[in-house]
Amino acid sequence: MYASNAAPTISLAGAQQNELLRALSREELLELFTHLDLVPLEAGKRLFDAGDLMEYAYFPTNAIVSLQHVTEDGGVAEVAVVGREGVVGVSMYEQERSHCCAVVQTAGYGYRIKSAVLREAFFSGGALAQQLMRHTSALFAQLAQTVAGVRHGSIEQRLCRWLLERLDRSLSNELKVTQELIANMLGVRRESITCCAGKLQEEGLIEYRRGCVTVIDRSGMEQRAGGCYSHA
Repeated sequence: MYASNAAPTISLAGAQQNELLRALSREELLELFTHLDLVPLEAGKRLFDAGDLMEYAYFPTNAIVSLQHVTEDGGVAEVAVVGREGVVGVSMYEQERSHCCAVVQTAGYGYRIKSAVLREAFFSGGALAQQLMRHTSALFAQLAQTVAGVRHGSIEQRLCRWLLERLDRSLSNELKVTQELIANMLGVRRESITCCAGKLQEEGLIEYRRGCVTVIDRSGMEQRAGGCYSHA
């Protein structure tokens, strides 16, 4: 939920809440700014589905977006997560279609831009192109770590990593999330998440209330995540 009922106003300072946009020079941001629209990103909103044309890209400010792969039988697996550090929905050529779906997990706001405009800005070079390539590289690294975690990590390690990834993109140490959602994203039984969360709470690493997880000991969580988590 938001700290205030009032919607933020579009501004350069507001756009710079997104770290990728903040890395641009003032001149580059001003050039891009006229094409940016501030939009609310409500929890559960699907920004696009697999196979959709990439019409818009989104720069989250305080929202968190989950990138998910959906199997033929309807199963869902989270492959990456994006928050204020990056962008969702970049397309490098016309008529490009998405290989995954993007779902808002934590409500907030973001700046939307037409993919064609962002693509043109990318091919013109400069800091924006560099930042987009760095972000793409980071997404690949995140995907590789996700795959390795599924193959070699315990459920507890994967849970710790999942919570830490959202903590990295949150404005507080409190995460509004249900055990059912976590279980679905990790592809495990809810009972397994309940057991692991209970253990972490007993050890003083987190505090869990229905629909809300508060991370109390971040360093302890990182240690428990082990090789499943790497914060660049």
